[in-house]
Amino acid sequence: MTSDAIEIEGEEELPPVATVRITYTGPTAPHWEITSDDGDPELVDAFRTRVMARLMLLPPHDPQFRRNRDRVNRDAEGERIIVVWETGMEEQFRPAETAG
Repeated sequence: MTSDAIEIEGEEELPPVATVRITYTGPTAPHWEITSDDGDPELVDAFRTRVMARLMLLPPHDPQFRRNRDRVNRDAEGERIIVVWETGMEEQFRPAETAG
């Protein structure tokens, strides 16, 4: 699978319909800013509404954040939206690299 297409199980790869950037804005709620430079504005606005419902009061260090981030990612995958997270804590969310 390439980074320019999202594979749906049992179907051909379809191109993404939008790219959304989710940025942590700091310790004062709302903690998140959601922007997009491409894609259908109505689709992006609907996605933004769902994301804000999940993240509005959660800073990235909150234990509930990881679960809700995964739900946002699954929602985006279903909508064929690429999500770019800017939490300021990216190193904590990267998979462990293997030595070799």
